[in-house]
Amino acid sequence: MNDRLSHDAPPGEPDAPSADRLARLREAMAAAGLAAYIVPSSDPHLSEYLPERWQARQWLSGFTGSAGTLVVTTDFAGVWADSRYWVQAQTQLAGTGVELVKLLGGAQGQAHVEWLAQRLDAGARVGVDGAVLGLTAARTLRDALEARGVTLVTGLDLLDSVWTDRPALPAGPVYEHAPEHACASRSEKLALVRAAMRECGAQWHWISTLDDVAWLTNLRGADVSFNPVFVAHVLVGLHDATLFVGAGKVSAEIGDALGRDGIRIAPYEQARAALAALPEGATLLLDPRRVTLGSREAVPATVAVVEAVNPSTFAKSRKTEAQAAHVRRTMEEDGAALAEFFAWFESALGRETITELTIDERLTAERARRPGFISPSFATIAGFNANGAMPHYRATPAEHARIEGNGLLLIDSGGQYVTGTTDITRVVPVGTVSEAQRRDFTIVLKSMIALSRARFPRGIRSPALDAIARAPMWEAGFDYGHGTGHGVGYFLNVHEGPQVIAHYAQPEPHTAMEAGMITSVEPGVYRTGRWGVRIENLVLSRADGETEFGAFLAFETLTLCPIDTRCVTVSLLRDDEREWLNAYHEMVRTRVSPLVGAGAKAWLDARTQPI
Repeated sequence: MNDRLSHDAPPGEPDAPSADRLARLREAMAAAGLAAYIVPSSDPHLSEYLPERWQARQWLSGFTGSAGTLVVTTDFAGVWADSRYWVQAQTQLAGTGVELVKLLGGAQGQAHVEWLAQRLDAGARVGVDGAVLGLTAARTLRDALEARGVTLVTGLDLLDSVWTDRPALPAGPVYEHAPEHACASRSEKLALVRAAMRECGAQWHWISTLDDVAWLTNLRGADVSFNPVFVAHVLVGLHDATLFVGAGKVSAEIGDALGRDGIRIAPYEQARAALAALPEGATLLLDPRRVTLGSREAVPATVAVVEAVNPSTFAKSRKTEAQAAHVRRTMEEDGAALAEFFAWFESALGRETITELTIDERLTAERARRPGFISPSFATIAGFNANGAMPHYRATPAEHARIEGNGLLLIDSGGQYVTGTTDITRVVPVGTVSEAQRRDFTIVLKSMIALSRARFPRGIRSPALDAIARAPMWEAGFDYGHGTGHGVGYFLNVHEGPQVIAHYAQPEPHTAMEAGMITSVEPGVYRTGRWGVRIENLVLSRADGETEFGAFLAFETLTLCPIDTRCVTVSLLRDDEREWLNAYHEMVRTRVSPLVGAGAKAWLDARTQPI
């Protein structure tokens, strides 16, 4: 199970699945002698959001959620999905011949593995495309099946024969992330990675995750919805590097610039062959969480492998002071876009027809007017009343709600700017809100404030911070099924590691909190069929002094948008919580007001009054 609250990103409406697709897959399975075939939600880069070519699970089942595993046997087909997707999956899978299998709890991400091991006879063969199966997941799968005498076959991409109109690789061009925005050169980043390689005794390092590739090369693209990345691999040596990328994606000018930094261009299709050609006796550094089984199997037995977290994963998570300064300015611009949007929304409510789709359109249009805006950072979630109770709700032209009557409207949105990535959730009242809704909102607010104000030892494992946010929830008898926080990239993926604030995530050493990390804080409460409340800000980890017990960190709140006090039961807030909220609103008003028009300024003044 994903350890964070993700955002779905299907490109428009899904194709209607058909029994014919499953029948064709079963024919291919029979020809290959397979009792079962696994279709993960993955690509050769283990991306969260997939280029269309690798959306096989969606194509076969019709389920468009960003996480889930499809298993097909001779007489059964099912998608394993966690609670974030149950309502969506039940709707989309109805009548497809594919069942929803509900995952319960954060430790059940391999439940389909247990299911297969228990139901297949010894001697059976299970197929999966190793080119899109994570190495760590593959090891778990193989161990579980082999313990039951079941063979795992990993060299078969049955979709190539079944999916006759399968999309090609993305062909869009890449572009430079300007030096004044990137804040560090390619040569500096390569030097940092090579220093880490030398510490590991490695002469080579393999990188497949697209945000790591983009960070290292200071290039960006649009091959994946909402994330400014491009499909490529990188093989880094101690003195040179190779970028494996599709033909025509890199211009001659960019190719020359890469060449000056010691990076040559090679065809994307040659990546595995390059791994296979590594010299005998060499040592290769790779991250088992960030490479596929297919990549690992391409490495010759004569090459030693060191498994460790990608050095770039740590480096890009720790934003520099220059990057942090850019992000603060980005938050001011994003806050201005939100202020203009909410000023329009409140003036138009009850006078114009507003739907959940309208919210997305108007909010994106306001962001598009701000300098440096590139795209939304994920598909906007606008859920009114019962729809807001589904963390992964997505309005469609066929099914969406009008914003009218009484209740709560939840809006989770974000933007990609050349100077930073934003992600924010706000809940606003529509008409009259009930005391129960106010209480839920206030408890969520208390939880968000608790973690935002936290001071903690540098290097603490990030999952441990989850309990700070949940304490006010637990005291009220509440809880929620997603993580409290995820890392956020710098004009990169809206979800990045290594930190994750979720009690069910493994508190491994690489999850340690460090200065410069940008993380979301987003507790929530969801009343199925009634309403949902989630309040989300992004925060920056900063040094906060040392004591005899070591160095400490604290959070600086980055997001700049009022939290609607009309939904707050003030009597439930302690004095220090009320003071935090008032100080936050004063900061929002001071920094955003100079960037907006008269109407939005009046709205800001009204929504940032102290309580």
